[in-house]
Amino acid sequence: MKDFLNRILNHEQLTREETKQILLGITRSEYPDEQITALLTGLQMRGVSVDELLGFRDGILETGVAAPLHHERYIDVVGTGGDRKNTFNISTTACFVIAGAGYKVAKHGNYAATSTSGASNVIANHGVRFTDDLDRLNRSMDEAGIVYLHAQLFAKAMKFVGPIRKALQFPTVFNLLGPIVNPSQPKCQLLGVATLQQMRLYSSVYEKIGIDYGIVHSIDGYDEISLTGDFKVHTNDYERVFSPGDLGFQIAKPEELVGGATEEEAAAIFDSVLENRALPAQKNIVLANAAFGIQVLEKGNKSVEECIDIARESIDSGRALATFRRFVEINS
Repeated sequence: MKDFLNRILNHEQLTREETKQILLGITRSEYPDEQITALLTGLQMRGVSVDELLGFRDGILETGVAAPLHHERYIDVVGTGGDRKNTFNISTTACFVIAGAGYKVAKHGNYAATSTSGASNVIANHGVRFTDDLDRLNRSMDEAGIVYLHAQLFAKAMKFVGPIRKALQFPTVFNLLGPIVNPSQPKCQLLGVATLQQMRLYSSVYEKIGIDYGIVHSIDGYDEISLTGDFKVHTNDYERVFSPGDLGFQIAKPEELVGGATEEEAAAIFDSVLENRALPAQKNIVLANAAFGIQVLEKGNKSVEECIDIARESIDSGRALATFRRFVEINS
């Protein structure tokens, strides 16, 4: 570790295998907390490389619990978090809209870190019990078209750095790992990022992993398509800036995205979208994010407009709501 720290101080990059071995060493309690603190601080100040991030990912997946699913092609829709906008559960809602449209979804998530309600909060609020039981998970995917993977049951390595991350009070490389350590390792992902720098990092990561991806970033800082202004989309096939008007949507007001002051308020907004009685802006934001997820699943063979229509039909027909109710029934 002393050698690694000196190299980081000299702005040298570590290899993918080296950061994997560091992660494995952390899980074996080979390093004192002070050295792990120095490592995380040094990487944060210097900036993590693609191979370093992938090495940590390799280590987390190797030491964690795998979740092999029966289906070949499915998507995860997730945000990096940390935009501090306290939006409602946009990605999670979009997942049920996508599943309601007949696609398969493996949503990976956790409790909130910087907002009122994370994916696990809103799911648990409806009585769902988290599980790593493969039979239950595959039944959920088979019968409801969607499965929820609560991160704490799978990424065992995270508990070894939890107290240090909490004490540091600033983002570390582990904040970047959440979106890319889905234990089912989906071949498709829609990721929302809070900065253009993160968009560049993750596009390189996805190219190396070799999956179909879409990365979205709202220019005003949201880690999802907020429709509060222009947003950028980067996929395997294109890189483009859209305005809400390009998709036929009105510009949303920031206050229309807020997730409320309590978990119950956030859950109520989630319900209202699936029940098709939400504010127009709330529904439109979910439609936009779901549409780009559907486009990733379709390998870019459908236009965004077609994908919006598919997402809209999922809500308007009641299939998104029926999908969610079936999911709760299986997982409660």
